Amino acid sequence: VQLQASGGGWVQAGGSLRLSCAASGIIFRNNVMGWYRQAPGKERELVAAITTGGSPNYADSVKGRFTISRDNAKNTVYLQMDWLKPEDTAVYYCNADRRWRAVLAGAFDSWGPGTLVTVSS
Repeated sequence: VQLQASGGGWVQAGGSLRLSCAASGIIFRNNVMGWYRQAPGKERELVAAITTGGSPNYADSVKGRFTISRDNAKNTVYLQMDWLKPEDTAVYYCNADRRWRAVLAGAFDSWGPGTLVTVSS
């Protein structure tokens, strides 16, 4: 399984970024997809997840600002991040599992390199 996250960068508070995660080695349409982030000195946390049918779930800290979506034809999941705050600064990762609970728990054995998002005040 390969999950390549991209689209990170530097942005001022209030700005926007769109992350992409291209998946290979899995039957993408059969997998729940999740976006996670890890800030310096903190544990990795779930940011958003999307079911195989396209239903989203968000962490309270990003509700109303982030939007997760998926394109099964492109084997890609996206995270549109608007109204970014300095506390959104982190390395963002994606991961996949057929089980919703597994994605919510985030207990994966392996992770891709992630993409760094830096939000300045």
